[in-house]
Amino acid sequence: MSVPRLKVPQTALLLIDLISDFKFVDGKRIAAATLPAARRIARLRQRARQSGMPNIFVNDNQQHWKWDFKDMVAHCSRSGCLGAPMVKLLQPTAEDYFVLKPTHAGFYGTTLERLLHELHVKTLIMTGISAHQCVLFTANEAYLREFQLIIPRDCIAAKTPQQRAFALRYFKSVLRADVRTSAHLTFKRSAAGAMRRRRRAETT
Repeated sequence: MSVPRLKVPQTALLLIDLISDFKFVDGKRIAAATLPAARRIARLRQRARQSGMPNIFVNDNQQHWKWDFKDMVAHCSRSGCLGAPMVKLLQPTAEDYFVLKPTHAGFYGTTLERLLHELHVKTLIMTGISAHQCVLFTANEAYLREFQLIIPRDCIAAKTPQQRAFALRYFKSVLRADVRTSAHLTFKRSAAGAMRRRRRAETT
């Protein structure tokens, strides 16, 4: 099997619901399942950022309607919070983009589609939780909008292996997504992407 060399910046990395306090039913179990995936996502993210690829946090607002993304990160970074290890691994920076979503789906009621249009993105690498819920709903929306989908099997998590396996079968058979592991993804460094990162750093 050949290893795809992804075009940058036509590809974006989505990090779905990885900034969380996990204060919901079975949150402790889901947090435990998420941490190994978060370590792999962190390595993938580092390679993506080095190539100039945009990283976009697509995050549930957890019904905190007066919070912005910085509030969410600060809340989930607190000592003792179940989500603190994930925040430490995936600490958002000024180079990253973020979209807060009110529901399970990343496009519904958000600016995500417009942002991807402005970034000229055609392919999405989707990572995060939960595989059979928020990742799946967002992937469905992306498929309907004719984005090419890459969903690395080692960079998604769910409460149970069965839920994750169900989602992977769906991604591959219905959405025609590439579900190879993150180690098999390679990125070609983009001068345009690097320039965009410098401009963002200069304006923050």
